[in-house]
Amino acid sequence: SKHCVKLDNRTANVTVKPFELDMGFQFELHVTVSGKKINVSEIPELPIPKDWMRDKLELHFYKTEQAAGGGEIENVTYNKESGTAVITFLKPG
Repeated sequence: SKHCVKLDNRTANVTVKPFELDMGFQFELHVTVSGKKINVSEIPELPIPKDWMRDKLELHFYKTEQAAGGGEIENVTYNKESGTAVITFLKPG
């Protein structure tokens, strides 16, 4: 767990320590489906940046492709204040 790192002609002794990330959140989504877009509502307000939530929504709906109902994402518009998002897919389905 101890390492020696060279930085700009200097040597620093460092120790690596494990740490836990509290990143797990579970929540329920309400979805309205049309040909190419999904309207998601009642997204809970979580203590994470808007970009993270947008990424989580994109990943969730992209991953559901194998479970019928997802696919490649064209755009995710997330409104933190209203707790809503619009997911736009590349192909209708």
